[in-house]
Parts: sequence; structure tokens; C-alpha cells
Amino acid sequence: MMFSSLKTNTEYINSGFQLLPETVQWENYARAWKIGHFSTYFSNSVIITCTTVAIVILLCALTGYALGRVAFPGRKLFVVAITATMFIPKGYTIIPIYQIIKSLGLLNTLPGIILAESSGAHVLFILLYMTYFANLPKELEEASEMDGCGFFRTFWQVMLPLSKPIVATTAIMQFIWTWNSFFVPLIFSVNKPGLRTLAVGMYSFVGEHTVDWSGMAAGATISVLPVIIVFIVFQRFFIEGISGSVKG
Repeated sequence: MMFSSLKTNTEYINSGFQLLPETVQWENYARAWKIGHFSTYFSNSVIITCTTVAIVILLCALTGYALGRVAFPGRKLFVVAITATMFIPKGYTIIPIYQIIKSLGLLNTLPGIILAESSGAHVLFILLYMTYFANLPKELEEASEMDGCGFFRTFWQVMLPLSKPIVATTAIMQFIWTWNSFFVPLIFSVNKPGLRTLAVGMYSFVGEHTVDWSGMAAGATISVLPVIIVFIVFQRFFIEGISGSVKG
């Protein structure tokens, strides 16, 4: 893909298995960034992804903390219920999500896309937090209560900072999923192309009779690089989070 992004369309079609381009075509990236509106799509992807990651981390951490540390009636039933949602296909949940976003008056807006992306049970992350919090010493809560901390202050100032590996794991995985998301941004930006993300923006290279293959390859490279960089930088925390929760 990266080599193809440096070729002309003619060379891309006729080069066969030859990887290296005869002449490097950096203008493919300029065409994708400006003419293909990838500068706008990139900004939309950053805003949607970062906000969605923050919302998911907060909601899943609170839910996991309640399930892992608070003994309330029906806790096991609740865990079974949210785990069962993993078997519901995404296509079935998009209808009620669309209706809710429409009733809130957020169709064709960035907040609407963000709410749609951050909705859902996020069962994997909740279970990771629940397992991690359940294995922390109870003395931590008792000490914070003696210092006058309530439930939420204990969570925010004591428990959440201790769960940095799980936070990093959640951030990385949700970042990748949201950044590469196609179905939800397509549905909620169909009437407003200026709200498209990078994944949906690939359509701009497909014409009625032709396809700009080299421009699409350049756009795909722009889209993939941030994910690779994020994972390389934070992979140590990702591995610590997974191993820590499994060990617990």
C-alpha cells in the first residue's frame, strides 16, 4: 500500500509485482490531503476518536469499579446480562441508536457521531476493570474512608490512578476501533460529507467510472500511520494491562 501510494495510476495498474515506483509521486499525498479533503477528515477522526476514548474509559472504569468493589443484589445477573450483549450484531443496535440520536437533535453533528460511537456495553473493558479492581487490597478503600473520601473521590483519587495499565489498554483498543470505524460514521454523516472520518473519506477516491488507486493508497497510508504510532508508543502499557487483568 505504501509503495503503491508513490506510483501513478498507470504504473499502479501495469507494474505487476514490482514494488518500488519508477518515479516517486509525492503529489499523491498532497492530492489526498487537499483535493480528497483528508485534512478535514483527519481532524474529524481525531476529535471523534479522542472524545470517544475519554468517554469509554470513564464509563467503563466506573462500571467496573462498581461491579468489582460493591456487593449489591443482582450483581452476577447484571454481569451475565451485559456479557450477553456481545452476541448482538452491530447492525441490530444501530436502529435504536439512530432513533435516540435523532430524538436528541444530534443527527449530522460531531456530538451525535461521538455519542453513537461511545454507546454500547463495551463488555471487554468493563470485565477488565472489574477483574482488576476486585483484586486490589480492601485496605486502600478503608484508608481513603478514614481520610474522609467518599465513593467517587476514592475512585477518582485512589483506584483510577492505580489502574493505569487497564486505562492504557482500553485507550489503545478503543482508539483503534474508533479510528477504523466505518459503519457508524457513514450512517451519521451520510447527509453531511464534511463530518466524514478518514475511513469513510476513502469513498472520495471512487468516481462513477474511475478509481484513483494511487490517491486511495496515499489516503489509506495517512489513515493507518497514527494507529501504528499509537500502538508502538503504548504497547508496553497494553501488555501490562492484559497480563495484569489475566493474572488477577
